[in-house]
Amino acid sequence: MTAIDEVAIDLTSEPYRSRRNHWNNHVRRHALMTPDKPAMTFLGETRTWKQIDDRSHAFGAALSRRGVRFGDRVLMALLNRTEYVEAILGATLIGAIPVPVNIRMSPAEVAYLMADSGADVVVTETALTGVVDAARGLGGTSDTVIVVGGSDQTDHLSFEDLVAEDGSDLPLVDVPEDTVAIIMYTSGTTGRPKGAMLTHQNFQAQALTSISTTNPQVGDVASIVPPMFHIAGLATFAMVFYRGIRAVIHPLGSFDPDVMLDTLERDGSTSVFMVPAQWQAVCAAQQAKPRDLRLRHLSWGGAPASDTVLDAINETFPGVLNMTSFGQTEMTPVTCILEGKDALRKIGSIGKVVAGVTARIVDPLMNDVKPGEVGEIVYRGPNLMKGYWNKPEETADAFRGGWFHSGDLVRQDEEGFLFVVDRAKDMVISGGENIYCAEVENVLYGHPSIAEAAVIGRADPKWGEVPVGVVVLAEGVDELTLADLEPHLNENLARFKHPKDLVIIEQLPRNAGGKVTKPALRQRFGSKDAGLSD
Repeated sequence: MTAIDEVAIDLTSEPYRSRRNHWNNHVRRHALMTPDKPAMTFLGETRTWKQIDDRSHAFGAALSRRGVRFGDRVLMALLNRTEYVEAILGATLIGAIPVPVNIRMSPAEVAYLMADSGADVVVTETALTGVVDAARGLGGTSDTVIVVGGSDQTDHLSFEDLVAEDGSDLPLVDVPEDTVAIIMYTSGTTGRPKGAMLTHQNFQAQALTSISTTNPQVGDVASIVPPMFHIAGLATFAMVFYRGIRAVIHPLGSFDPDVMLDTLERDGSTSVFMVPAQWQAVCAAQQAKPRDLRLRHLSWGGAPASDTVLDAINETFPGVLNMTSFGQTEMTPVTCILEGKDALRKIGSIGKVVAGVTARIVDPLMNDVKPGEVGEIVYRGPNLMKGYWNKPEETADAFRGGWFHSGDLVRQDEEGFLFVVDRAKDMVISGGENIYCAEVENVLYGHPSIAEAAVIGRADPKWGEVPVGVVVLAEGVDELTLADLEPHLNENLARFKHPKDLVIIEQLPRNAGGKVTKPALRQRFGSKDAGLSD
């Protein structure tokens, strides 16, 4: 008998093409089997699975026609909307790699992502063309700009015009599961963002995690509230594509709990993820004016939830399965789940490791620590990223010893529940946004009035944490305020990363090795009552 690997097979022909386990094939499956079933709703407009499939195919063909090939990067600078999904699907159909951009970034930050990823094409929308063009002017590499909603600039292309083009010449491209599906940038302790290369296999592993923990049913409706440029928003679609349930995409902007509840009621949403501050507002609004909701599953994360918030969730939504998700971008992202039934008695816990992920808690020499002792949690699993884009040294360091080093210091109790004790990576989580202190410190150091700078987190009732700048003034400078810093911060940092308080001291505390001792700063200035001077 002839071995199968000796037979010439065209992997783009059927049935071989359909064997690939990735979201493009799942969307095509639903388009073939349930073409008229609603797939996505945004601002009251619903598209079917066939419409999503047709439009993504047309966009993929349009990209190919303009020279985009397998492995090329396509920057995505968009707000939440259905076209975001269509653009990602169209790019990955031909093996190109979408690069989501946090739209709150400054032009300088976007320019760095353009240059680092080497993206030649940007997909954006009318309201964000100014940021994109400013980034291109600061050294961004992108030559082609495609705009959802149109643009009055002649060198911009219209997304709708491209989707309207004949897509019959879409090249059939074999996209293996280990192909990079997304490059998701995450800031690092050096202050420069790193691009985590997440594969199609990674997203399918996340889909199975979601399915095993939430058990979605036919007829369910998943509400997508987080920004789709965040892994928390994007990863939800892995389950949506796999299971074929309808997604309701919520627009970004000022959060209104009454609008959120009205939308959940109108669309019959059965699952939704929000950060604790949003849940707190939603619970109060629901108690004031109850809506008839279909929620079966709710989840929270991105910041710690107080016992007050957890009590409010349990009281307002009795009988609804609720849980918190913990993880990180490099793990696509969920590694641990804490179920609502354990949330109050295990307050502060991140739960237990999910099925499919292997984890250890180790000391600096990679020895397992004893239960109750603190160590770094390290991971293996099918949801682990391929590595950091164009950063082999950082990848090797993250994978040292054959495990992915999370940077989270944890302990495990006698029941197997995990608790984060500290972050090996110096980071503040504010309203669900990760803010790496080194990145903010680098910007502060760039201001002529600042000689030294350190950034710490301060507890905040609304955002969970906010960044606080602790600085030593340059020689000859007697006074400095946040208002003085604002132009410099606006030019170099997304607004959510700006320090919300400024503390001026004579010198930063340092250890014998010359390193700033952040615990001492947190103890002195980490409370809301810290003053503006030494």
